[in-house]
Amino acid sequence: MAFAAVNSLTRILEQMLQHQHVILPNRQRVESLLKEVSLFEDILENSSTKSSKKIKSFESQIIIAAKRGKDLIESRIRDQLIGTSPLCGNVLSKSAMSDYNLIFSSHCLKKLKREIDFIKQRVMKIEEEIGVKECTPASDSSRPAASSCKITMVGLEDDFMEIKTRLVRESLALQTVCVVGMGGIGKTTIAREVYNDSFILFRFDTRAWVTISQSYDVRQIIIGLLDSMEKLTEEIGKESTERLSEHLYKNLKGRRYLIVMDDVWNTKVWDDLRKLFPNDNNASRILLTTRLKNVGVYVNSSPPLHDMHFLNEDGSWKLFRQKVFGEYSCPLELEEIGKKIARNCGGLPLAIVVIGGLLSKATKTQHYWRNVAENLTSVIISNDEQCSKTISLSYNHLPHHLKDCFLYTGIFPEDFDISVSKLVKLWVAEGFINQMGSKSLEDVAYGYLLDLVDRSLILVGEQSSVGKIKTCKIHDIVRDFCIREAKKEMFLGITDKSLNDIPVGTSLCRLSVYPTTTNIFPCDDKKLSSLQVSSLFSFDRHFNHSVQHLNPRPLRVLNMVRTLGIGIQGELNESLFYNLHYLACDCDHKWFSISSSSMLPNLQTLILYSFHPPIEVAIWNMPQLRHVQVEALFLSDPLEGGNSVIVLENLRTLSLVRNFRCSDKVLKRIPNLKKLGISYVLEPPDWQYYCLNNLVRLHKLEALKCRLRVPSPCLLHHLTFPPTIKKRFVSSLERYEDCWIVDQS
Repeated sequence: MAFAAVNSLTRILEQMLQHQHVILPNRQRVESLLKEVSLFEDILENSSTKSSKKIKSFESQIIIAAKRGKDLIESRIRDQLIGTSPLCGNVLSKSAMSDYNLIFSSHCLKKLKREIDFIKQRVMKIEEEIGVKECTPASDSSRPAASSCKITMVGLEDDFMEIKTRLVRESLALQTVCVVGMGGIGKTTIAREVYNDSFILFRFDTRAWVTISQSYDVRQIIIGLLDSMEKLTEEIGKESTERLSEHLYKNLKGRRYLIVMDDVWNTKVWDDLRKLFPNDNNASRILLTTRLKNVGVYVNSSPPLHDMHFLNEDGSWKLFRQKVFGEYSCPLELEEIGKKIARNCGGLPLAIVVIGGLLSKATKTQHYWRNVAENLTSVIISNDEQCSKTISLSYNHLPHHLKDCFLYTGIFPEDFDISVSKLVKLWVAEGFINQMGSKSLEDVAYGYLLDLVDRSLILVGEQSSVGKIKTCKIHDIVRDFCIREAKKEMFLGITDKSLNDIPVGTSLCRLSVYPTTTNIFPCDDKKLSSLQVSSLFSFDRHFNHSVQHLNPRPLRVLNMVRTLGIGIQGELNESLFYNLHYLACDCDHKWFSISSSSMLPNLQTLILYSFHPPIEVAIWNMPQLRHVQVEALFLSDPLEGGNSVIVLENLRTLSLVRNFRCSDKVLKRIPNLKKLGISYVLEPPDWQYYCLNNLVRLHKLEALKCRLRVPSPCLLHHLTFPPTIKKRFVSSLERYEDCWIVDQS
């Protein structure tokens, strides 16, 4: 979260330096501050894998300092937006220029710089003390001992047989078999059962087990392996790392051995140890478990990886029943609610074992079990330290730039199918994504998503025909962890109750309103206007009426889509919505508009669902626009309002434009468009009026959809596709209202 706050401050300083209409009275001071903040950002990124408690203790100070600086700069610019704003290119009066100078010379900004310098120096000092090498003890265990919440083999029988078969098959070469999956899915359980299997005991001359911690020491790992093999004496334990390595190698040489390396967190461990395992072509094996797919791919010599999967409904119920009742049967009156509890654990063995252990010792009544079912994830997390620790290990291992992206998924309700297209746009709008070379921000964000998938934190849902992830979700236990962790730092707030419960003047980074069964909104208008919320999500149809009274000035993200409310009303005033980067909402064009006089200089994504399509939107005064998705859109003339300058260099998506005229003056203002959706209600007497042959000038266009209300073979003679097109779809339907679905791939 500290990384996101610093990153956000960096982005706004960069934008000020790059914007052609911004007047900077003291450019050197801004450049100096940007340099300091950027260096601070690098320090945070580089320290992320060390899990230093000393560094972590500074995070709250970092967040406060960075947020104070960002809010100060944004508020000063926003206050001058009307009439005297340098962003509008107007000439400032002496008094206005003097006021603008305060942005860079005020006591507050000087204090901010002092705070950043102080924290940076302290962090750098800690970095020097820690040094290059990891400083915590090595292996947690040299024995495959049972964990504090032992998971039985119920539901894992197929995994057990497959891994066992791969370990004993005929290949004589030394092979490594990798088991990959999220924390708590049963990797260690499988490895332990295989390790202690009677046939494995007969098959291998010697076995060794070691559990690897996130911060490891090679010496301690070797000691752990020798201890597991019962080859460690007090004298040997005092010898140098080099001598210990020799002892290990000699004890394995010439023997058929099985080594289990449990819970490996990076590839460097393997690079440090692989030379210690002799390859005598005697069918020796190494079994490695990890949560990180990239580690498995790097180490695995016997493809494919063994991916652990969630238990099915039947397996979940069997494991739950065994944990609660042992060899006894479940009473009939508890069976239905018991199956529901088991099913709602999402197939995660650790969650089933934790809740089963709790219920095995509690009162076995329908009333108690129903209460548990209604608060399942919070009951699991609060009643088991091991469960929380399991997820925390994965979270703490994340680099800073992924932590905020991961916690952000907690915004969505339980079991929600998250559109990947939407998620990456939101990450970009929130400022979580850094530019990487020539890659688009969306491509970088998709790479972040893949990284979280490979770390077994985000689950893949629907995929496209070419294997691209279209939807994703997170396990309920993981989601509960996200919400709890995010609330600690005011990163995210969740409510399904009245906003009257939130104290007046509360400042939240993000607020998500979940569906409710009763109409508990709106709340007091004064309270709503006092809330300082930078991102607002509503999944509740009753809440749309209340949003009219929210304070819009801090809003960066506003998402109120398909909530069946009355929608947003009125015109988006640039002085109030200056900071808006992402807008997705239901609207009624009778009361909503974005006119050609509006300037929303930071808006990147615009998604509108109109109750009475089509809707007219003037996009030509929004230089940062990246994506426009409207169910039925009329584009205003680019020259309307006298604007003849702005080219939408960043625009990648534009749909669905009704009766789109591909004139030169339009196309030259959207040169980097990648996805275009167009529709034509009535066939005109002359298709040449729409200049469809000009589409070939969109040299970066990859996807085109064209919809017609009436069949028109004549249209095809006028469509000319650029060579970059990868996907195109032309069709006609009898009813225009049914003709378009926005492609989220």
